[in-house]
Amino acid sequence: MLHNCGMANKRLMLLDTASLYFRAFYGVPTSVVAPDGTPVNAVRGLMDFISRLVTDHRPTDLIAAWDDDWRPEFRVAAIPSYKAHRVAEEADPELDGETVPDELLPQVRLIEDLLRYAGIARLGMPGYEADDVIGSLASQTNVPVFVVTGDRDLFQLVDDDQPIRVLYTAAKGVGNAEIIDDAAVIERYGVHAREYAEFALLRGDPSDGLPGVRGIGEKTAASLIRDYGDIGSLVAAAEDDSSTLKPGVRKNLLAGREYIAVAGPVVQVAREIDLPPVDSTLPTHPADADALIALAATWGLQSPLDRLSEAMGWQL
Repeated sequence: MLHNCGMANKRLMLLDTASLYFRAFYGVPTSVVAPDGTPVNAVRGLMDFISRLVTDHRPTDLIAAWDDDWRPEFRVAAIPSYKAHRVAEEADPELDGETVPDELLPQVRLIEDLLRYAGIARLGMPGYEADDVIGSLASQTNVPVFVVTGDRDLFQLVDDDQPIRVLYTAAKGVGNAEIIDDAAVIERYGVHAREYAEFALLRGDPSDGLPGVRGIGEKTAASLIRDYGDIGSLVAAAEDDSSTLKPGVRKNLLAGREYIAVAGPVVQVAREIDLPPVDSTLPTHPADADALIALAATWGLQSPLDRLSEAMGWQL
């Protein structure tokens, strides 16, 4: 999947881009504006995030994963409540109906220009979320991978053998991102990373509109996954009157069979998307230096561009 020469010593960093620019938007004051008064806090914050990540972790390859469809039809068809609470009545069609603050919307388009002029690969896929792009990129390469996100759904990708690690930004920010390996997932949830998706299926996730199985919380979900290994075995035990499942848990599982039957593809990130080749190599120079410099001048982004240039080793 990586479009470059040789795989030895490669280190691929995958950005959950929307997670990062939303974090930047809410973490950097909207008083950070361009000369014309337009807020550029999300752009400035994202630029500084990338600079810090490149400086701290020295990836050889970098891809900004993009939500071409933040609420894919196959997930909504399975569970209509999926992210339904995030839909705006009058949202921008280019962002597929997602609620985006007025001050952020134009910045998203500016971020696209920034990435293009900088030569940082940006990759989305029609009908899929950035999570799916990340899952497929990570699963279809054999190089070490860092996934940068504030979304715990991507813990399911963690693999100590490859290795695939998550740099988790939700708790401590980008500069102090937690490195999530299998031991960290076990410590947090009591299950292995490879079991996280089925654990999350049982527990549910209100932030994504996933109901979970009624009556089964986080601790019970972890215990059931540890005891039965997978959802199929767990449902089989619920349907077997001779199993040792507690009556209340059995009742809840049987009542939730319809949800369980359809929720797998909703909770699990796609790993087998046929993605186009992308030159993911960390750029040694901007793709369009003149356009990048002009963009920084127009939008008052010279200082973050200086920091990005230093991190990348550019001479502008």
